[in-house]
Amino acid sequence: MTDNRNLNSPIKVSVETFYVEAQSELEQDKYVFAYTITIKNHSLCNATLESRYWLITDANGKESEVEGEGVVGETPTIRPGESYKYTSGAVLETPVGTMQGYYVMRNEFGHEFQAPITVFRLSTPNILH
Repeated sequence: MTDNRNLNSPIKVSVETFYVEAQSELEQDKYVFAYTITIKNHSLCNATLESRYWLITDANGKESEVEGEGVVGETPTIRPGESYKYTSGAVLETPVGTMQGYYVMRNEFGHEFQAPITVFRLSTPNILH
């Protein structure tokens, strides 16, 4: 599990990743991964997740960017001290890769800020020691 320790952001992001063997097709260079994100609000006011940005990099250095409103079709408002959790996925052409990015958040006073998501690894089991 990766834990975001950026002290400048009141939003902390932790990530747990999973390899989805049943949906992967190795002979076609299709490696499917799922990740569960927990977003915790350590501020003193509500924070709404407005949008997301991801940079996904495979082991060949191929990069893809993903941007969009909210996450999994939602723009959740997270109260102080509470968390929001969701699961999503990514498909790579290699058995190892990384993801990183940020959420654009807005507090209840209209202030917009970024909650960074530190780089985390996607990998098939036992490929890295």
